[in-house]
Amino acid sequence: MLTKRTYIVPVLIAAIAFPAAALATTGPDAPADVGIADAKPVTVDALQRPVESFHRLIRVQLHRIRVARRAELRKQRREAFATLPGGVTLATLGAIASCESGGDPTAVSSDGSYRGKYQFDFGTWESVGGTGDPAAAPEEEQDYRAALLYSQAGSSPWPICG
Repeated sequence: MLTKRTYIVPVLIAAIAFPAAALATTGPDAPADVGIADAKPVTVDALQRPVESFHRLIRVQLHRIRVARRAELRKQRREAFATLPGGVTLATLGAIASCESGGDPTAVSSDGSYRGKYQFDFGTWESVGGTGDPAAAPEEEQDYRAALLYSQAGSSPWPICG
């Protein structure tokens, strides 16, 4: 879960970087009582490095946020499909998957009818609560849906491999 701290770091750096860049453009030997009319114009080159640094910082923070979100989604998926229904073991499912697709969750039959680790057709996939393409579903979900099917119908959906 992302917290407010995640967003504080870039804001603090921006608050420090921009005033520092403005002060750096006046130079160390500029008199303190110089008015705005006397100030030298700031060139784009003088601010380029701090701006590039700030942009890099933003990119790094966005990357960290995306990585954290993906990790959180993976964790939620694992937890959602962690317990297999009907007392089906991973060894049983592993044997079926190995025979059906070589254990490849993205496998598709030559005619495109059967898809995923357990070679679901779309009707069977939907009958156990799956949506979309079985071959595009996360492997944990495919395991869970296969266990549901196995608990409902035994090995009969896989006549050769079950």
